[in-house]
Amino acid sequence: MLNLYPRPQFERTDWIDLNGEWNFSFDDTKKGETDKWYFNFPTKQKIMVPYNYETILSGINDQTRHDVIWYNKKITINKDLEYNNIINFEGVDYETKLWVNGNFVGLHKGGYAAFSFDITEFVVDGENDITVRVEDSMSCEQPRGKQRWKKENFGCWYVQTTGIWKSVWMESVHKCYIKNVKMTPDIDKGEIHIFAKVAGRRLDVLTELQCEISLDGNFVRKVTAQVKEEYVDITIKVASEDEPWSVAIWSPHSPRLYDIQFSILEDGVNKDNVKSYFGMRKISIKGNQILLNNLPIYQKLILDQGYWEESHLTPPSEEAIIKDIDLILEAGYNGLRKHQKTEDRRFLYWCDKKGLLVWSEMASQYSFTDDGMKVFTNEWMEIVEEFYNHPSIITWTPFNESWGIERIFSDKKQQKFTEAIYHLTKAFDSMRPVIVNDGWEHTVSDIITLHDYVERGEEFLLRYENKEEILHNVIPFNLSRYAFAEGYEYKGQPVIISEYGGIALTNNSGWGYGEQVKSEDDLIERFDSITSAIKKLNYVCGYCYTQLTDVQQEINGLYTMNREPKVNIEAIKKINNK
Repeated sequence: MLNLYPRPQFERTDWIDLNGEWNFSFDDTKKGETDKWYFNFPTKQKIMVPYNYETILSGINDQTRHDVIWYNKKITINKDLEYNNIINFEGVDYETKLWVNGNFVGLHKGGYAAFSFDITEFVVDGENDITVRVEDSMSCEQPRGKQRWKKENFGCWYVQTTGIWKSVWMESVHKCYIKNVKMTPDIDKGEIHIFAKVAGRRLDVLTELQCEISLDGNFVRKVTAQVKEEYVDITIKVASEDEPWSVAIWSPHSPRLYDIQFSILEDGVNKDNVKSYFGMRKISIKGNQILLNNLPIYQKLILDQGYWEESHLTPPSEEAIIKDIDLILEAGYNGLRKHQKTEDRRFLYWCDKKGLLVWSEMASQYSFTDDGMKVFTNEWMEIVEEFYNHPSIITWTPFNESWGIERIFSDKKQQKFTEAIYHLTKAFDSMRPVIVNDGWEHTVSDIITLHDYVERGEEFLLRYENKEEILHNVIPFNLSRYAFAEGYEYKGQPVIISEYGGIALTNNSGWGYGEQVKSEDDLIERFDSITSAIKKLNYVCGYCYTQLTDVQQEINGLYTMNREPKVNIEAIKKINNK
């Protein structure tokens, strides 16, 4: 069970874990609101949150479609008039409505972004009744990632995820508190830029934000700034006063993190404390090279879909999170492409701690509509804001393989939509590269990424030996797709083979890319053939192998869904490190 603080990069001490047993009911006739279930909840069964009802660990394990479900739980709150009560949902798919003691609190749409409600005005001292209604659908207009929209699994789409699938928790905060903080490192100047939003500032007191930075337990610097509006905007030198030339840089080889404590002071009295951390690192592009901390980095990534047999998209435990990261590192990879989902924030915390690079990807839609554009934009920007501070995230990937924008090659509306998302993302985050349409048919994109599941290295080299023809749309690079949409052209960006491989051992119950291989030795030989071929292309600066583990009917992982190795992982590591 996930029972540690769910948001380790913005941590308070006063919180209540709401994971565990909840009352649960299906509402297939959609009568719950009419019958006011938020006053008199008809408990039909129990569910273990945060596992969605389709999973074994939920205690229900029903994989049939139910569009409307309800949750109910009684919690005890010691109400203090000087404090606010905030309930936090790390992830609920798809439309969430919340009632507290029969009072409607609010609504959130989106299955992959975290959200919160201030329930202070609705709670009482003592026992409180929390009721949640979740409505999902098989609509291809909503971002759904790898969730199926048919009755059965098909292709590379799996059992749907309905309802609460990430942690639920509550915290008490002072009336004047820090809502969020945006931290932007600048290694060239040795500075960290802090933009903090503060809620509940009183006009009759002096309100200040105090920031205290330390490294490995040693004091670095303390800065205090007055809160004049609803935010504070300050820049702090990171180097210590004793060693002004020394800045600890975050990298995969040395993932050093600075601790920072934020405090709100009212007339000098401490009212709110938040523990956080940041990494001093820089991701940039120079010509056709991607630079980490001003030096070229060759990215050896693996595709990671984050599925578990008993809990699907939800990590079953902290240990499971750490294990997946260690498996990636042990195979000789320096990063991962988190595919078609947003991962648990504790996963990103451990990537920060262990120095694993992350491409953060949006869950795709599969139809292009006016309403769909609004839904996608709102949720994507919530995700970018949520994950912005993690140093491990070095790339944003809002679109994949023309999913949801299937006519982007020639459709000007779809092209302009991707441009809008690119520029909106860059406006919020000027640090990180943004990939627009990972795989093919790029519009505006900081990195050109190509997907190709050719089986042999010799054939791969023949396809890709003519860089100019591929990158200028003279020929389709993988026999069926062009690198750019019509009207767009190559401008010297870095090139990465961001999907390849997908090799499956012989198994009649699932599939991989290309012909299945008969033995472990055959798998390693084919892996070596294509991986070594990619490395021979001097205009390619990285790759991403498909994939870490099997996922339901897709059996092309280096590991099974239970994380058992299917090949000699040391051999894979040697090939990656050649």
